[in-house]
Amino acid sequence: MKIAYFDCFSGVSGDMTLAALLACGADEGEFRSRLRALNVPGYELTIQKVTREGIGATDVNVVLIEADQGHGRHLSDIAAILENSGLPPWVRVTALAVFTRLADAEAKIHGTSREEIHFHEVGAVDAIVDIVGSCILLEMLGVQRVAVSSIPCGYGAITCQHGIMPVPAPATMELLQGFPVHSVDIKGELVTPTGAALVTTLADPETAGRLPSMRLLTNGYGAGKKQFKPGMPNLLRVVIGEIEEAMGDDTAPQTIAVLEANIDDQSPEAFDLLMERCFAVGALDVFFTPIQMKKNRPATLLTILCLPGKADELAAVIFRESTTFGIRRRTQDRYTLDRTWRTVVTPYGEIRLKVGDWRGETMTVAPEYEDCRRAASEHGVPLAQVYKAALRDA
Repeated sequence: MKIAYFDCFSGVSGDMTLAALLACGADEGEFRSRLRALNVPGYELTIQKVTREGIGATDVNVVLIEADQGHGRHLSDIAAILENSGLPPWVRVTALAVFTRLADAEAKIHGTSREEIHFHEVGAVDAIVDIVGSCILLEMLGVQRVAVSSIPCGYGAITCQHGIMPVPAPATMELLQGFPVHSVDIKGELVTPTGAALVTTLADPETAGRLPSMRLLTNGYGAGKKQFKPGMPNLLRVVIGEIEEAMGDDTAPQTIAVLEANIDDQSPEAFDLLMERCFAVGALDVFFTPIQMKKNRPATLLTILCLPGKADELAAVIFRESTTFGIRRRTQDRYTLDRTWRTVVTPYGEIRLKVGDWRGETMTVAPEYEDCRRAASEHGVPLAQVYKAALRDA
């Protein structure tokens, strides 16, 4: 399993994350091609190599080439952009999870709901590109798990759309709850809300604060725009490695939480949003089963699989987005294949394959549906034909 460790020795921001992941070896041309599927106009992406205190790094800048008419977007606006994009499902769901977590933090600070929150700086095109681009790169690099170091916090004040705010910004402080932080003698904002939303959505707070044991594969540095202190490079380091597990251990079952609720009085139209929001906060799977309840009423059994640490957050989503008065919870063990991605070149373009291994043996290879659908549409051929070509070249 591939893991990415975010070493935030000088903080973390959206553009630093994007740059550090690119520096880990992702192909720039392929990345630009995949990012175009976001279908958001009005910007140019500049990528260059820089040096910070003698360390080579990548610097990424999202340059607006026309006024951003959507500045001050709501979460629903972001969700619509993602839904109408050509991005693969994991990227869409993960990016929405980052924005949802940020919306919840802002809502708590301002005493309102996530639906009422206006994203200002974080709703602008550059922040959307930072978050979506980071998710694209994680998928390109085959990262299946993220870990993060302790987060450094500077001091002072910053000026933003809401006025003068303390450092760390209130939303940043809210996002960092549950994660290890430490104070550093630097006046300035080392951790932005975008950076905090990314690392706290992707990483597990239970394992945060230390470098995981791994077989090191690569690492890269992403440059920040400011120089806070002489002699200290303003960089984010991302380390990518492979978790080494014994033959018997990598097939050990994973403990998950299972949440269930019987629902007999809710419009079927509402289940789509319920599913979307459960995935946005970290559900592993969400599915609905038709059942018959007392008085022979047709009803729906909602089932959600998640990591145990996500159960309380998902229970809140279920109560908020459904009519149920109760939720059952239990823990179960499940076996899963070790998943990796690889890309094949077919007569219809590049198609990603999801590969499932068990104890070092490949058990299944599945073409990515979104890639196949796009290729079938572009070339005017049946979907099955694209699938067949992808598997032939696997």
